[in-house]
Amino acid sequence: MYVKSTKTGIVRTVKMDSRTMAILNEWQKKQKADYFKLGFNTKSATQLVFSNEENKFLQPTKTRKWIIQIQTRYNLKKVSTHGMRHTHCSLLFEAGAKIKEVQDRLGHSDIQTTMNIYAHVTAKAKESAIQKFEAYLSI
Repeated sequence: MYVKSTKTGIVRTVKMDSRTMAILNEWQKKQKADYFKLGFNTKSATQLVFSNEENKFLQPTKTRKWIIQIQTRYNLKKVSTHGMRHTHCSLLFEAGAKIKEVQDRLGHSDIQTTMNIYAHVTAKAKESAIQKFEAYLSI
């Protein structure tokens, strides 16, 4: 297992909502306690959020297996990790995020990549567009 740079070669920080951050902070407390018992120092600035039993990188197949278990247990539609990235982006567009904001979040160097791959217009977004148009005409 090795870590490589992003396709663009640029390191970026991805903002997270406060609720997710609160959950991750609770996870970090549990992780510190669990790993302390195993003799691992988790105070490093490079501490992984999710790691294996040896406090090293997880194999990508491991997270995929977890996702499949959850989808099966709760009878959810099967979606790959990359499919979740697509869903996240579609929901950002539905929520009103601008194309430039989504491009930055995804780390695309070319806005055309974002537009071509991720800007599927959902039924909700189509409805929203016509409602905006109708509201504009009624001024």
